Amino acid sequence: MTNESVLAALRAFVAERDWAQFHSAENLAKSVSIEAGELLECFQWSPDGDPERVREELADVLTYCLLLADRLGEDPDRIVLDKLARTQAKYPVDKSRGRSTKYDRL
Repeated sequence: MTNESVLAALRAFVAERDWAQFHSAENLAKSVSIEAGELLECFQWSPDGDPERVREELADVLTYCLLLADRLGEDPDRIVLDKLARTQAKYPVDKSRGRSTKYDRL
């Protein structure tokens, strides 16, 4: 899922600017939330956000998520697949297909 060259490019970008000093887990988590808000803002007045702006804000969210996973020593692919496995167990296909009902009400 996550290409190692993407992580290497992000690490190099941060290192060249000496920004790792600002990238505590707390600050990166805050940045994820801030950027997610900016992504949501793309859809504030219309269900069809400007595609270019949506891509830029989505890239910002993904960038901070990857940096946070890296800071925590987590493999993004592994944590996504682990969570997917837990979610699959909560939402069995036969009970959840085509429904948005929360798992505890299926």
